[in-house]
Amino acid sequence: MLNGTSATLWVEKYRPQKLDEIVGQDEIVKRLKIFLVKGLPHLLFAGPPGCGKTTAAITVANELYGVNKNANYLELNASDERGIDVVRHKIKDFARTKPFSTQYKIICLDEADSLTAEAQHALRRTMERYSETTRFILIANYSSKIIDPIQSRCAVFRFKPLPPEATKEQLKKIAQNENVKVEPEALEIILHLSQNDMRRAINILQSASASGDITESTVYETMATAPPKIVADMLQLAIGGNFIGARSSLLKLIDGGISGEEILKEIGKQAFMLQIPDVKKVSLIEKIGEYEYRIASGGSPQIQIEALLAQLSLMK
Repeated sequence: MLNGTSATLWVEKYRPQKLDEIVGQDEIVKRLKIFLVKGLPHLLFAGPPGCGKTTAAITVANELYGVNKNANYLELNASDERGIDVVRHKIKDFARTKPFSTQYKIICLDEADSLTAEAQHALRRTMERYSETTRFILIANYSSKIIDPIQSRCAVFRFKPLPPEATKEQLKKIAQNENVKVEPEALEIILHLSQNDMRRAINILQSASASGDITESTVYETMATAPPKIVADMLQLAIGGNFIGARSSLLKLIDGGISGEEILKEIGKQAFMLQIPDVKKVSLIEKIGEYEYRIASGGSPQIQIEALLAQLSLMK
């Protein structure tokens, strides 16, 4: 839906406002439409970041309330307020008020898996007490972190990662509407960097568009990330025993302003795509984990990645 000014965040400007506008979650949309007709239960949306969970909650509220949405829909982020006080005060105060021109209102609790166990038990009691006038939509990356008594009270929707083609088509539409030219290679890089996260993909697109047309190089410059091809070549040199060549590639990446942490992340992604025996892949993944821990513990990223490349060069 196109609204707002050019300064608006594209994530919000192009956020779907109706269920039919959600892409890549057809089965979930179908089930939600049935609930809108037959009556809405408490809902639990679980899945990876950027797959449409928050958008689905907003579109449900839009379909139910229309212009009365602000009076009947409350959205809170549990990661900001994790304790029991948010349940005792904000949630309970909103739940106890009468719905405006409708049967029930909705409380959407984003990142509900960040709530403490004590807060979740208080939330369970609130869900029971105000079930006649309030419906809850809980959003979580990991449903396993939601206590069983809450899960049993909710219809659980498990969102899947968005298909790359669906993300690509959405990015193309946004670029066309914003009169921004995007090279096909740049789109592929955005998909690689976003890892099926639509929100991240749109943010990368908007950031890269600040300098005009979007090319492969502008995406890398904007995000300060390691180019996959250079990292893959660096790994091949190391695995082939050419430590000096691999180290030279590493230093070029670091001199280009790319952090050691980003380089190591890209090494982790490239490890699965290398044409090497599975035994070597397992060994490589093990070493990546070890050196990531060392960097997180305060080790020098450059020295640690050099040590990783040195070990790979000696690997038989």
